[in-house]
Amino acid sequence: MFVFVSGNLALDFAGTVKARATTFDDYLRTPADFDEWLIAADLLDGEPHCDTATFDRAVRLREAAYRLALAAADNEPLPEPDRSIVNELAVGELPRLTLQSDATLIRTGTPEAAITAIARAAVEMLGGPDRQLIKECGRTACTRLYVDTSRGKSRRWCDMTQCGNRAKSAAFRARQAAD
Repeated sequence: MFVFVSGNLALDFAGTVKARATTFDDYLRTPADFDEWLIAADLLDGEPHCDTATFDRAVRLREAAYRLALAAADNEPLPEPDRSIVNELAVGELPRLTLQSDATLIRTGTPEAAITAIARAAVEMLGGPDRQLIKECGRTACTRLYVDTSRGKSRRWCDMTQCGNRAKSAAFRARQAAD
């Protein structure tokens, strides 16, 4: 259900809403959905047990990070209210990492600590060289943002297996219909 193709934790989190311009298909509707995302994103192990207030902060962060990244992709100034939200949520304790004797990694902490990690990923991306590499998927129905680290910085889709294949298939069908 969750997709991690954006090249940045904050952009993957923003990508939990699909097709923002049309259907606004939100994969995080409840605190339990956020718990599942935290585990899928390898931020926390076990049951995070997010409450409603924390979930509301997470959604506020998600939307602020999306608007900031979209502004960066469009080479526009970063919106002050969104910048304030991300900066505020970037302050705090991070999840704890413990390396076990069998070389496994255990991630513990609170959902609040995970929100701090996501906010810091947004700050580092938007305040560093990756800001210049943020792009929006070239498929019209998709609004996912990603960091283009391709060799020639010519990546057009958030994910070749999803949007890239759909765009190429649609172009092929259009060419066939024209013939």
